[in-house]
Amino acid sequence: MKKLLITGGTGSFGNAVLRRFFKDKSISDITIFSRDELKQHEMRHQFSDPRVRFIVGDVRDRDAVKAAAKGVDYIFHAAALKHVPTGEYFPMELVRTNVLGTDNVLTAAEESGVKKVVVLSTDKAAYPINAMGMTKALAEKLIASRARDAKNTTFCAVRYGNVMASRGSVIPLFVDQIKKGKSVTVTDPNMTRFLISLDDSLDLVELAIKKGKPGNLFIKKAPAATMSDLAQALVNIFGAKNKVKVIGTRAGEKIHETLATAFELATSEDLGDYYRIQESAAFGYSQFYKKGAVNKVDNDYTSETTERLTVPKIEKLLRSLDYIKEELKK
Repeated sequence: MKKLLITGGTGSFGNAVLRRFFKDKSISDITIFSRDELKQHEMRHQFSDPRVRFIVGDVRDRDAVKAAAKGVDYIFHAAALKHVPTGEYFPMELVRTNVLGTDNVLTAAEESGVKKVVVLSTDKAAYPINAMGMTKALAEKLIASRARDAKNTTFCAVRYGNVMASRGSVIPLFVDQIKKGKSVTVTDPNMTRFLISLDDSLDLVELAIKKGKPGNLFIKKAPAATMSDLAQALVNIFGAKNKVKVIGTRAGEKIHETLATAFELATSEDLGDYYRIQESAAFGYSQFYKKGAVNKVDNDYTSETTERLTVPKIEKLLRSLDYIKEELKK
């Protein structure tokens, strides 16, 4: 029987994990670890199962994380500060949670004999230009460094783009503006973003659990859309006539996101729908710094160069989301 710990488990990812893994009878215990006691209270009512337990705590508190990790087999580390503009004004807060908090989780896992840790990262960690991306990139480096020397715990990570309709993402914002009859605010109409569903993110984590080796970084290939096309698709779905208003790029925003750099792809394995990247630090000095990468890759994998969805295809994708189905019922 397997025991799971999900840090930051009251977010969209944690709820999705519970819905999926409830069906897995080989899992005897799922621990939700987060700071948000209100959302834990709400989840208790939604998931009334003796296999689920809740711990109020902060990944910044190493002792609290160590206590939560005791007896655990697998950890999904989802706890993070992720709001890009806020991070520009309070970068040290992101350092404390995304970097030092991740280090606490990795330390607790190794000391408790956890079998595998999967850390959730973001496309903003590739060529980071904002505090959020920089701290998540450092978290990835921590994983690679720990993976090289860890004896009993496997450390690996997954990296993906925007999860559609997740808390704090742009789709709920657009839907709220549409339903209130307001203009749909787009920072830059030509800005592109990868689109991935919660189910896709769970598939990626399951792949890391099954196939992840020390220092691996798994990336899900994904289509992308421009912000103007995404906004128009939502207006069409709701049969609305809202205008799209361009408000300008916000602090720390990229026009296009990168899921994998050419440098990373040089040490990658193409798994069809996924890339498995071997983080350089996990190689060790002699293998990576003396021999170097064997493959030569010229182009990054970006939201500008990946498959670009048309408005009708975006509509079809959005209509498959439970969130959109519920909003249409309302």
